[in-house]
Amino acid sequence: QVQLVESGGGLVQPGGSLRLSCTASGSIVDFEAMGWYRQAPGKQRELVATVSNADTTTYADSVKDRFTISRDNGKNTVYLEMSSLKPADTGVYFCNGHRWSWSGRIEYWGQGTQVTVSS
Repeated sequence: QVQLVESGGGLVQPGGSLRLSCTASGSIVDFEAMGWYRQAPGKQRELVATVSNADTTTYADSVKDRFTISRDNGKNTVYLEMSSLKPADTGVYFCNGHRWSWSGRIEYWGQGTQVTVSS
């Protein structure tokens, strides 16, 4: 069973930058896609960005041109580079990944890391 562990969250001022990391306890080579989600207080979890095993990326409109997702299969790690941060980016950021097995789609989630954007 692969476990995902996020790191890199913290408190940052508006306009600042952070880099989140998500390290898997096993190989992510066969993960079809990895992604980051976030959940603000009182709101539903929303998709932030995804990266496929072909390095195709997608982004929520709210983070385009500010966030960059990437994956390093050799390090079993997915990154989320965040810049020009806004208070609206505050929330718990969760790493996600999925792969396929004979039994179907298997989803994996990390425990989350808090990002707070505030002056």
